[in-house]
Amino acid sequence: MRRFICSCLLMLALAGPTLPQSAWAQDDDQPQGTISIDDSATRDAAIATRIREILAQLDGYEDVTVTVSAGIVTLRGTTLDGPAAARLTALAGRVEGVVAIENEVTETTDVAKRLNPAAQRFMKRMQQVVAFLPLAGVALGAFAAVVLAGFALARLRWPWDRLAPNAFIADIYRQVIRLGFFVAGLVVALDILGATALLSTILGAAGIIGLAIGFAVRDTVENFIASIMLSIRQPFRPNDTVEIGGDVGNVIRLTSRATILLSFDGNHIRIPNATVFKSRIINFTLNDERRFTADFGVAYDTDLLQAQKLARETLEALPFVLEKPAVNVWIEDLGDSAVTLRCTAWIAQHNTSFVAARSEAIRLVMAAFDTAGIVMPEPTVRVLRPDAAEAAEPAAQGAPPRSPRAGSATAIAAGAIDVAADMEHELEAIVEDERQTARGKDLLRREAPTE
Repeated sequence: MRRFICSCLLMLALAGPTLPQSAWAQDDDQPQGTISIDDSATRDAAIATRIREILAQLDGYEDVTVTVSAGIVTLRGTTLDGPAAARLTALAGRVEGVVAIENEVTETTDVAKRLNPAAQRFMKRMQQVVAFLPLAGVALGAFAAVVLAGFALARLRWPWDRLAPNAFIADIYRQVIRLGFFVAGLVVALDILGATALLSTILGAAGIIGLAIGFAVRDTVENFIASIMLSIRQPFRPNDTVEIGGDVGNVIRLTSRATILLSFDGNHIRIPNATVFKSRIINFTLNDERRFTADFGVAYDTDLLQAQKLARETLEALPFVLEKPAVNVWIEDLGDSAVTLRCTAWIAQHNTSFVAARSEAIRLVMAAFDTAGIVMPEPTVRVLRPDAAEAAEPAAQGAPPRSPRAGSATAIAAGAIDVAADMEHELEAIVEDERQTARGKDLLRREAPTE
């Protein structure tokens, strides 16, 4: 019996290593080693700790809690705004070992929590401002020093008055100097504050604003530029008799916006400088010699050569008519009832009244025509009936010659009218009085060079 039991034990010992062949093969196919529960928990805790450390360094995540289980991160709590809550997902996803993220953070509606950061930021800004005051004071002092230097330089009169052709241009020079020193002071101040990049923004905004203002006040800017050009060129002088765009008068003054004339009726005519600069300007005063014109109508049966000679001799005999340029008379037109003779003569208008001279010339030529029997017919209309046409012709042929008009020019002595330029001088005196009352506002100078 004892031998039988020993034999069985020996057979079992020999068969033991050969039975579990499949079990040995399964162990060879599986990964070696195991991950314990303690190791997984340690890794989750490390991920949670790392995320909490990151959130602690950022503002606005004090109420956010972090839990990690099997690599899945769960975020709960509130933030001050929605974008801050959305940024948590990207932030947590950058931590190594994170498998998934559950972001349950919402935007807080607590008034106290939302106002408290704003108050803290305000206090922080105030502290920064107080700390910045000494440097700002130095920058402000440098800006004021540069600007005051520019204003002091612009206040000097002798350099700008000598460089500029008139007071208006000198004032423009002064304004440019002030503006240049203002910009220089601004650059120095911003450089001290370390904010020179702000200067380009300021200049860009100023350029845009200036462009918009330029379009809005285009007419004003055009008048201003025209004033500069007229003050430099000066196509007329004070008291010159000019015609500008159909308006005739004596020049009172040229301002920064308009040219002011005094009409022969005593009225002020204000013309914008832009209009003056672009208009055709007739200056009657620039030359002393001036020609006047007068038309006379004589009958068709007049000896035209004799009439021309008589008119020429009459005008040449006038004491105020110049010898050169010479008097001229020609046939201008054939009218319905008269032949038009045009007579021209020249006078020295600075000593002779243009209106009075022309008036006297017309009077004396008419007197000479009446004395010589030269008829100056009036416009007439003849109406004939068919049955009276034959009777009208003999009556017309037998009509007596026309006698001189009663009280005609023959009854007036030649040379009885004074043609001195008293009327023009009176108008010039009015202009001078106007200029005295507006002294300092005129851009014209009598000694300025002629254009």
